[in-house]
Amino acid sequence: MNGHPEVPREQGSRDSPGHLGRAETVATDAEYGRRGVWDEAILEAVFAQSDVGLHVLDTHLRVVRVNAATIGLLGLQADSVVGMPAAEVYAPAGVRVDENVLREVLATGRPVIERLVTSLPPADPRSRRVFSVSVHRLQDHAGDVLGVVVTSTNVTERERAQARLRLLHSARERIGSSLDVERTARELVDVTVPSFADWAVVALTDAVLRGKEPGLQAQDTVPLLRCAAAGSAGGYLPVPEAGAILLPGLFGDDLSAKAFLLTSATEGRFAGTGVAAPLAIRGQVFGAVAFHRAAGAEPYGAEDLDLVDGMAARTVTCLENALRFTREHIVMTALQSWPLRQEQVTQRAVEVAQRHRSGGRGAGSWFDVIPLPGARVALVVGDVDHAGLSAVATMSRLRTAVNSLTTLDLDPHELLARLHATTLRLAGEQDDPSDAGVPTASCTIAVHDPVGGRLDIARAGRSLFVVVHPDGTVDTEPVDDGPLLGAEGPPFACSTHFLPEGSILCMASAAASADDGPSMSAVVNALVHPERTPETMADDVDRLLAPDRVLLVARTRHLPPSELAQWTIPFDFSEVSTARSHVETRLRQWRHPADPFTASLVASELVTNAIRYGAAPITLRLIADSAGLICEVSDAGAAAPHLRHARAVDEGGRGLLICATVAKNWGVRYADSGKTVWAEL
Repeated sequence: MNGHPEVPREQGSRDSPGHLGRAETVATDAEYGRRGVWDEAILEAVFAQSDVGLHVLDTHLRVVRVNAATIGLLGLQADSVVGMPAAEVYAPAGVRVDENVLREVLATGRPVIERLVTSLPPADPRSRRVFSVSVHRLQDHAGDVLGVVVTSTNVTERERAQARLRLLHSARERIGSSLDVERTARELVDVTVPSFADWAVVALTDAVLRGKEPGLQAQDTVPLLRCAAAGSAGGYLPVPEAGAILLPGLFGDDLSAKAFLLTSATEGRFAGTGVAAPLAIRGQVFGAVAFHRAAGAEPYGAEDLDLVDGMAARTVTCLENALRFTREHIVMTALQSWPLRQEQVTQRAVEVAQRHRSGGRGAGSWFDVIPLPGARVALVVGDVDHAGLSAVATMSRLRTAVNSLTTLDLDPHELLARLHATTLRLAGEQDDPSDAGVPTASCTIAVHDPVGGRLDIARAGRSLFVVVHPDGTVDTEPVDDGPLLGAEGPPFACSTHFLPEGSILCMASAAASADDGPSMSAVVNALVHPERTPETMADDVDRLLAPDRVLLVARTRHLPPSELAQWTIPFDFSEVSTARSHVETRLRQWRHPADPFTASLVASELVTNAIRYGAAPITLRLIADSAGLICEVSDAGAAAPHLRHARAVDEGGRGLLICATVAKNWGVRYADSGKTVWAEL
């Protein structure tokens, strides 16, 4: 419009669109060029310098390229393997190529990460190696699949270390499952053969095999050892018989304080490699263990010594625990067998069968059959809750207390109250009374009187108690559960029953838990057979109970009329002579060996004492035995008789002293209706 011609833009100028496109194209090409140079440099560095094995395979799983690390590890020749199938290339190195995995990566593109592959060259099986292998798919810029790249890292030492840790963990889990020295030795062999050794032998000293504590061993000598356990994988070597004497040469010339490698000179006839270790703790040698591997297997190395020391330490600790248990068991058996059985003394009242199988946790379980005055008998079962030797000590003291308290002729629930106080005193004597180990105990006491069949029961805690009558009726709860001794304390559950002759009493110590033990129906089925003996019933019930429980089975008896005489004495001093006459007449009728004068004297003094200090009614009773006589006088008074030593000028006060002098024993027991003073002649 203004006359100036329009100047066209120069094609390809900076402001023109065409110039912009060419500049970007030039920059992109340069960038790609530089990237390609970097990629090639990085690839060459990885293949030449990386210690990670690189294996490039094409889509036909043929080797395209391997790096220097692969060549060094597997002993390959790079030029000779290119183009060959991977399965053929790696077979001489003892590597099995899983082509299915490689094809799956080619097809899906999903990589395989850190898969363990073992190299075990047939020509040298001792050079076993483990590799961690990862597989990734290769693609070009267009997305076309070129092949796979396999990376491998030598993790042999890591896997060996983890295998040693797994073996040590297995040893700690499996060794020591029992308190038996020979089984502990067998467990060490089972753990190590064949995973750690082709042949293993555990030898123990004679003292250990006999359950005795080993003595201190001089450092310059090797004890005589006997084979306790041995094992061989695939018949590699014959194993010695259990108990065979193993000369010390099997474990070297002397036993080191730590595990040590066995050389060919010390191994003698063994062609492979070996390692041995003492089973010792605090200077006490329990035995030794030796492991061997066959020729051609991977030899033992210094890194295996720590593993052997760890397994030996675990084993010797279990052996020491087993010996301690054995010694405690001897003490337990001695304590639980005291006092001796009282069949001859108590058989007039009950026919008893007793059972106790040692084992389990029942170190604190006990039973007693205690004769009482008046032909009565006390049946006792108890159990200290805690296990171990301390429980045995507590049990022994409680058992002694029960035997002492029965001499006081206390009712069963009164006796348990006194026993509870004893348990509290024992707890107070511990170093830390607040400790969880404070003893508590369960105890059931049943007193049977064969005169009339009265049964008085008291129970602390819980236990098994079944009464079966002659007609087949069963009472599975003759008394309620009560508080534990040493816990809540009295009052304790108690009850009284009058049983016909021939009733069966079954008493057992408490089970480990409320759900432990046989069903009540199974126990009853073993008892409802009146024609069977208590011994047979006890065998059947014992098979139903755990070894840690004690058992008493008793059949009640009543005294026959021919062994019992009873009179009611009028409350009058003039009737004392009548009492003497009754006693003399009955002794002649019984033809009893007791001296009539002594018996009549004791009866007259007891009757006189009852009239003077007691209350009506007065009952005189004689109980005859083949060798002895029991004289009892009961009255309604509650005043306790008191033994006095009268002065020379006193006209009375010598009655009980006379009785105590001429009688074998005397005492008094109380009831709700009064008391009974008795004397044994």
